[in-house]
Amino acid sequence: MARKSSHGARRGMAVRVKTAKQRSPSSAAWLARQLNDPYVAEAKRLGYRSRAAFKLIEIDERFHLLKRGARIVDLGAAPGGWTQVAAQRIGAAEGRGKLVAADILPMEAVPGVMVLHQDFLDANAPAQITAALGGPADVILSDMAAPATGHAATDHLRIVALAEAAYEFAKEMLAPGGAFVAKVFQGGAEGDLLAALKRDFTTVRHAKPPASRAESAEVYVVAQGFRGSNRPA
Repeated sequence: MARKSSHGARRGMAVRVKTAKQRSPSSAAWLARQLNDPYVAEAKRLGYRSRAAFKLIEIDERFHLLKRGARIVDLGAAPGGWTQVAAQRIGAAEGRGKLVAADILPMEAVPGVMVLHQDFLDANAPAQITAALGGPADVILSDMAAPATGHAATDHLRIVALAEAAYEFAKEMLAPGGAFVAKVFQGGAEGDLLAALKRDFTTVRHAKPPASRAESAEVYVVAQGFRGSNRPA
C-alpha cells in the first residue's frame, strides 16, 4: 500500500537499476535510491532544489522556527533547498524578514535572499552577514556535511566538527531568544557540543525528520531560547 507523507510524496513501484560496465555498484545503488525516493520526485514537482527541503519543512512544522519577518542565516546553503523553504516561510520575496545564504560553493539566486559566496569561517563573514541582516539573527541553520569517506567513525567526527564550527559562529550572531539547527550524526562525539548548547539555550532536542532516510545516521540538533552571548559589548 502506498504511503503518503505530510507533503504529498508517494512511494510507487520500485525501479530497478542494472549495474552497467561504466556504473559501479555503489553508483547503481545511489541511482536506484534516487529513482525510488518519493521525496526526490516531490522536490522536482514543487521546484525545490533538493529533497533536503522537506527535512526543514518537517523540522519547522514540529518546532515553529521560521516566523514571518524573521532574520535567518543558512550556512552551507548550496544548492539552496533549505534556503527556498526558509525564504517562503519568512516572506523574503515580499520583503518580509531577511535571509542570508552562505556557502563556499556557488549557488543560484533565490528571490529576496542575499547569497554570499563565502566561507562562514572567514574573519570578515560575521560582519558582512550582520550588515546584510540589519541586526542579529533569529535563527541560524546548518545542514552542512563533510564529504563522506566511507569510514563511519571518521565521517561522524567530521560532521560534528562542522556543527561545532557552525555553533561558534552562531554564538556571535544570534539574538537573545534565537534558535540554532545543525546536522549531526548519531554517536557519542557530539557530547561537548550538546553540553554547550544546553548551557546556552533553554531547550535542546534531537529530531530525525521523516524525510531523513531511515538508513542514514543523521539527526538534527534543535536548540531554542538562546540565552545571549557572553562576548563583550
